[in-house]
Amino acid sequence: MKKGKILVTGGCGYIGAHTIVDLVENGFDVVSIDNLSRGKIEMLYGVNELLNKEIRNYPIDICDQAALESVFEKEKDIAGIIHFAAYKSVPESVTAPLLYYNNNLTSLLNILRCCIQFQIRHFVFSSSCSVYGNAEELPVTESTPLQEPESPYAATKVMGERICADFAKAHPGYQCTLLRYFNPVGAHPSAKIGEMNEQPENLVPVITQTAIGKREKMGVFGTDYDTRDGSCIRDYIHVSDIAHAHTLALQKSISRNHTEPEVHLYNLGTGQGVTVLELIHSFEKVSGVKLNYELMDRRPGDVVQVYADRSKSEAELGWIPQYDINEMMETAWRWEQALQKFI
Repeated sequence: MKKGKILVTGGCGYIGAHTIVDLVENGFDVVSIDNLSRGKIEMLYGVNELLNKEIRNYPIDICDQAALESVFEKEKDIAGIIHFAAYKSVPESVTAPLLYYNNNLTSLLNILRCCIQFQIRHFVFSSSCSVYGNAEELPVTESTPLQEPESPYAATKVMGERICADFAKAHPGYQCTLLRYFNPVGAHPSAKIGEMNEQPENLVPVITQTAIGKREKMGVFGTDYDTRDGSCIRDYIHVSDIAHAHTLALQKSISRNHTEPEVHLYNLGTGQGVTVLELIHSFEKVSGVKLNYELMDRRPGDVVQVYADRSKSEAELGWIPQYDINEMMETAWRWEQALQKFI
């Protein structure tokens, strides 16, 4: 039985594409908006192949209110929205803050205006653990105090959450769910979709690019931290697990009655901290490839360790991550090898 039509913004992006697959596999119809300024059309091809059906994508800029409204006028029966579309490079946000504030916030404001105009009452916002900054407590819970954002990118997520919360309070009957991801990694087990980024800033694609020879070597920044092996600790979570959390969040939102609070907040992490060196050794184990890496000095601004308390998302959404760290690295490696077909 079909559960309704969901609009996914940023559907040709890394997490958006995986979420479309999960939504369809769980009985939803999906339409996508992605202007391909950062997303890749190859992701949509991979999604279509996986699902054996064609997902409609509207290649419009969400910052263009009139163009956005035209999508809602064509797609009359949208039941909910998952909003991924945003710029996400931390270094780029530091050098181009106005670009980030304009794109990430204007797009959010426009889509929320459409929620009111077209009476779409279920909205899921893609947030980030970056809102916690240098958290003062571990594991990080949903009530951990937010610190000063470390970048304009993180600031757009803090502001975005506030906009969603204020919106929901002002419009009774509208549900906003805010999902704070930790470190998404890996790829769909089929290796038909994954992360496409020639110059990644995240550790896992740097590892896989080094292994396949796109990079001569990689650096491990800081080996004298107060951790198990001296390297930084992060909470890595498989992208398919994150995708499924969006489906569960949407289903929960639709099932709630309108007397409940309108804003719901969840951490998405495994709850297990993994060091940089442990991640490297996991990759070497599953791939059989010895990595060429160099131990380097600390990088300014790096958080020493952060990992989630996921008990709320498990209790309220029934969300339990399925992939362990070795499986995350195995799917990431399979995807890196599959990427050769796009070269």
